[in-house]
Amino acid sequence: MDQKTSRLSRGLKRCGAAIAVASCVSVAHAGGGPFGIDHEIGKDESGIWNRNVQLALEYSVVATALGGALWLGNDNELGHTFWQTLDSSAISAVAAEGLKYAFGRARPSSGKGPNQWFSGGDSFPSGEVTLQASFVTPFIVNYAGRDPWIWALELLPAYDSVARMKSQAHWQTDVLGGWALGTAVGYVSTRWQTPLFVQILPHGFTVGISKRF
Repeated sequence: MDQKTSRLSRGLKRCGAAIAVASCVSVAHAGGGPFGIDHEIGKDESGIWNRNVQLALEYSVVATALGGALWLGNDNELGHTFWQTLDSSAISAVAAEGLKYAFGRARPSSGKGPNQWFSGGDSFPSGEVTLQASFVTPFIVNYAGRDPWIWALELLPAYDSVARMKSQAHWQTDVLGGWALGTAVGYVSTRWQTPLFVQILPHGFTVGISKRF
């Protein structure tokens, strides 16, 4: 196991522990779902859990990834990571939508319970948590070895996981699944020497706006 893989493995364990604690904030008993941990927690969309805050984070992450990639370009080290996040976010978003369609799980707000699969729902996995994890993972893989503080970025999927459960939009395994999916795709995106978008788009588009001035 190489050093990057080892760091990622430790990070995933920390993520799992964080979600396990978060899922028990409001309810202390086990529920249903594939691991027996899925249960509704009290709905709370006040303060930082407000839906507008969740959406602002989602839009900010997309804008940051796109803006950083276009401004810095793939020839810049940080810009290269931003292009990897674009690959990661796009691929994981398509994968998440495919899984939602395949599993058809009912959301907590439907009142059908955590064991309603293949019923036309779209709860599993959480697309927004997938996005957050797919965004932060390339930065963690590329920079955690020299800057351990970069692990703090995991607060983004952690926050979104709790927020989505508090909105009763997702079950515990939905957010865990989204976190795992985004992390896995994010890691794979760092293995490609040239990001897929950079391969597809004209070089003039990926060279970086900052280099033109």
